[in-house]
Amino acid sequence: MDRSQAKSRIEMLSKQLNEHNYRYYVLDNPSISDYEFDQLLKELESLEEKYPDLAVEDSPTQRVGGQITKKFNTVRHKYPMFSLGNTYSKEELQDFDARIRKSIENDFDYVCELKFDGVAIGITYRNGRLVQAVTRGDGVQGDEVTNNVKTIRSIPLRIYADDLPEEFEVRAEVIMPHKSFIRLNDGKQKNNEPLFANPRNAASGSLKLQDSSLVAKRNLDCYVYGLLGENLPFQSHFENLEKARSWGFKVAALTQKCFDIEEVMQFIEKVEKHRNNLPYDIDGIVIKVNGYRIQEQLGFTSKFPRWAISYKYKAEQGVTRLLDVAYQVGRTGAVTPVAILEPVLVAGTTVKRASLYNADKMDELDLHYNDTVHIEKGGEIIPKIVDVNTELRQKESKKIYYTTHCPECKTKLIRNEGEAVHYCPNSENCPPQIQGKIEHFISRRAMNIEGLGEGRIEVLIQNNLIKNIADLYDLKYEQLLGLEKIITDEITGKQKKISFREKTVNNILNAISISRNIPFERVLYALGIRYLGETGAKKLARNFESIDEIRNSGIEELVAVPEIGERIAGSILDYFNDEQNNIIVDRLIEAGLNFRTETTTPAEQGSQTLEGKSFVVSGVFEYYSRNQIKELIEQKGGKNVSSLSSKTDFLLAGDKMGPEKKKKAEELKIPIISEDDFKKMIE
Repeated sequence: MDRSQAKSRIEMLSKQLNEHNYRYYVLDNPSISDYEFDQLLKELESLEEKYPDLAVEDSPTQRVGGQITKKFNTVRHKYPMFSLGNTYSKEELQDFDARIRKSIENDFDYVCELKFDGVAIGITYRNGRLVQAVTRGDGVQGDEVTNNVKTIRSIPLRIYADDLPEEFEVRAEVIMPHKSFIRLNDGKQKNNEPLFANPRNAASGSLKLQDSSLVAKRNLDCYVYGLLGENLPFQSHFENLEKARSWGFKVAALTQKCFDIEEVMQFIEKVEKHRNNLPYDIDGIVIKVNGYRIQEQLGFTSKFPRWAISYKYKAEQGVTRLLDVAYQVGRTGAVTPVAILEPVLVAGTTVKRASLYNADKMDELDLHYNDTVHIEKGGEIIPKIVDVNTELRQKESKKIYYTTHCPECKTKLIRNEGEAVHYCPNSENCPPQIQGKIEHFISRRAMNIEGLGEGRIEVLIQNNLIKNIADLYDLKYEQLLGLEKIITDEITGKQKKISFREKTVNNILNAISISRNIPFERVLYALGIRYLGETGAKKLARNFESIDEIRNSGIEELVAVPEIGERIAGSILDYFNDEQNNIIVDRLIEAGLNFRTETTTPAEQGSQTLEGKSFVVSGVFEYYSRNQIKELIEQKGGKNVSSLSSKTDFLLAGDKMGPEKKKKAEELKIPIISEDDFKKMIE
């Protein structure tokens, strides 16, 4: 492919990817699989690497981020970002309507929009290209976060339309959907990092990250609620929003034009009934006069526009009794208090437990047994106690003090200076810490050892077969075969039998064996060093050649690595100053795990037995899971494809493969191989 052909292909791929991106993230109606999208993106990345002068700022490859912003520039808004007056009262809405009608003789209509609980932002487009994104700040000026905003896939980087103004600005709200928020906090909890209190804080914190590649992983979303400029298509707000929607922007489906204040009230009531089922947080409804000329007539107060107001919903609360406080021990020994409650319905779900965060929060609430407490869902997701009704407190009720000893191993807890969390220091013998570390080690994003979930780790610990992560590599077939345990689900009370049968044992041992091929960065993350997440482990692996270089480094060398601050660096030093940790790492090295950054090319490794071959994997297998097979294919130089075509080399068929797939393979004369055939190929 010459330069001219590459330019045409880059333009075609960019247009295709932008269209697929729009269908997936805005219309929620994808037309290709994730795998096919990724293949197109990889092709574009490859061409841009080969011809860097052909890469443009609004290329779809910019979505993955990678730009580092050490300092966010302060930018003055071309159009000030005013606040809105708030009301919780429908009577005040009627007063708002009456004031407008007193000033305006002609009829007019309103536009009702969702009041998203996120981060307001102004995004400027020039000649159809995104050129700048600025946070609200103080309304007059804000921080430029253009690189980070480019990673949000529901925001178009380039707009193809004939009726675009030469320059315009969209006003929008950057939000974190519930799914993204839960996933983010789950990861933080596993790493014993402070949790975000709600999705709004998470969205705000994400936009100010220095590394835009980290922002890309946060799965933020964005809804447009306004259009500003000198040559807009219409002289009314609602019609311009619809035009923005046609240009590819995401505009909330729950946006409605209302002809009077009664219709506004009906809209508010309709949304209130369904707000708990929305996939994101809202805290009210924004009501605006639709026509721009009337907006200009009404003008502004010193703080707010006279033509708009927000009606805020009251946070839904539940009242219940505090029965007790339990304590959870994480894999790094962090001890978290949890309130045990009489079940209460809050925001559509039954709440039985609520987070108390730490000892300081417990002291602040001054909790006593059987207290009457008010429960709210922080950010509509995490249940929390917001206050205590002390007037209903029983005289004989005893105060609840934060525990002084680990609830599992009875070791005295410690609290490091400057930290809010208490820790159990007995990392080698505290059962939840042992189990948590091993579960983290085998997790999909770490060593990906499948088959050990569903309580099997607990069975191995109770049978004294494993006490740490290195023990996994000493397990033998005869030790595992026949192990059994009955477990009871805490919520449903149902009992389930865990059995180590022949097929299960083979799968576990195969998965352990395959994990020796996991790259250094994931092995480093799997060690479970406090505060060290996936990104930090990746940066360390790229900056140090081996585990020995890391454990022999000082604080200055560690903090010189991007994303490694003093807290993470101190935690790394503490980890390797522990003799037991070094013994475990040495055992893992002896077991054959990868503790060096690979510098050899695939051809030099001499194990690329499947190089140039493409596979479709289908069905259920005896020795490996489908994910393990796909990893092996890639490790051996092969390629996984999602659907059969004339270019596919093999169909790897397991049990329960669909007959249509077999039929198509036979029609295309694609060889159908078994799991045993595959094992011979890679051997």
